[in-house]
Amino acid sequence: MSDNKRTGRGMFGKGYYIALVLCAAAIGITGYLYYRNTDAEDVQVSATQADTAVQAVSPTKEQDVAVIATKPTQSEQTVPATQPPAPQGALKTTAPVAGETVIGYSMEALSYNQTTRDWRVHNGMDVAAEAGTKVVAAADGTVDSIFEDPQLGTTVVIAHSGGYTTQYSSLDKELKVSVGDSVTMGQQIGVVGQSAMVETTLGPHLHFRVLCRGEDMDPAEFLKLG
Repeated sequence: MSDNKRTGRGMFGKGYYIALVLCAAAIGITGYLYYRNTDAEDVQVSATQADTAVQAVSPTKEQDVAVIATKPTQSEQTVPATQPPAPQGALKTTAPVAGETVIGYSMEALSYNQTTRDWRVHNGMDVAAEAGTKVVAAADGTVDSIFEDPQLGTTVVIAHSGGYTTQYSSLDKELKVSVGDSVTMGQQIGVVGQSAMVETTLGPHLHFRVLCRGEDMDPAEFLKLG
C-alpha cells in the first residue's frame, strides 16, 4: 500500500515538471514571435514614413516656376544642325539686288530681332537697299507663286532646275511678273519695298531665301553656284 502511494507521488511529480517545462518553452516561443512581428511592423512603418517624406520634398508640376525670357546662353542659342543640301547640278546665279547684307542666314544659332524683340532663327539673308531698287531673278526659272506673307510682306517664289527655289520678300506691291511666267537670270521681277512686318526696323530691304528640295540653305552658298 505504501509502495503504491510512493509510486503515485513520484509519477505525479515528474509529470508536473514536464508540464512546467513545456509551458515555459511555449511562453518563450510566443514572446520571440511577438517581438519579431513587432520589429517587422516597425520596419514597414519606417519605410512608409520615408516614402512620405520623399513625396513631400519632390516638386510637382504645380510647383514649377516660370523663367523670365532673357538672352539665351551659348548652349541655348545652338539649334540642332542639319546637313546642308547637296548641289543639284550646274546653275548660273546672280545677286538678286545691289546692296549691303545686314543680316545673314542663321538656322543653327538664334539671332536677336530688333523688331519683334526676341531671339529666333533667320531663314534667309536681308539686303538693305533704297526703296525702289530693282530686284532681279537670281537664276533662270518659272514664277511659282506670288502672295502676301503676314510676316515678310509681298513675296515672289521662283522654281529653278536642280530642285532649287528662291523666295524674294519685303517687295513693293507693284511687280513685274505673274505666276507661270518664265524668267531669266537678271530679269527684273519687282523693286525693294518695306512690307516685311517682322523686319520693319531694317528699313527698305530684300529678304532673300533659298531652298533646295524643300530644305533651307544659305543663300550665300546658292549664289556661289554661279
